[in-house]
Amino acid sequence: MGYRITEYRVSDKGRVEICLDGRRLWLYAKEARQLSLEAGTELSKEQYEQILHEVIGRRAVKRAMHLLERQERTERQLREKLAQSDYPEEAIEDAVSYVKKYHYLDDTRYAATFIRYHQNDRSRQRLEQDLLRRGIPRDVIAQSMEEEFSSDEKAQIRRLLEKKHFLPDTADPVETRKMYGFLMRRGFRSADIASVLRSGLEPEA
Repeated sequence: MGYRITEYRVSDKGRVEICLDGRRLWLYAKEARQLSLEAGTELSKEQYEQILHEVIGRRAVKRAMHLLERQERTERQLREKLAQSDYPEEAIEDAVSYVKKYHYLDDTRYAATFIRYHQNDRSRQRLEQDLLRRGIPRDVIAQSMEEEFSSDEKAQIRRLLEKKHFLPDTADPVETRKMYGFLMRRGFRSADIASVLRSGLEPEA
């Protein structure tokens, strides 16, 4: 099966948008010239695969490496960033496979690092929710929490109360309810919140 370029449009950013039987791909103008592409060009399946993997795929790998050098990301975050740059799914798969093969991308490592770094200012539940939003699988989160989470959540609650200059012993019921709600939204367990509010800011014996 062959492919025919039905549209060939040059953008003002030095890129070329080509349409092959309804499939749109972006190339740099230099790449298009080297491949002798223009409207009406007929491509074999092999030539089409070459463009997807050897041209766009290799560029996607370089882009992925650049993104990961600047900031560690989850697999889902990397896929989303590449998709935003108009890379086709095949090229994104090439890039993700490459960086995973050489451990530039590792969701387990990301989860462990995230937990170690944030566990003193976020509850266990909040950490789990944050990692889920970043696309980390639930089983990876559970294993990482088991191995890495060691924070005392009651101590975290006390630090937050101190930071907000909240004194449980002297606060009125309205202030206490507001603080209780604030701590619940931060993901702390109701039993831990109630215990700290009853005992005050001194650590339990």
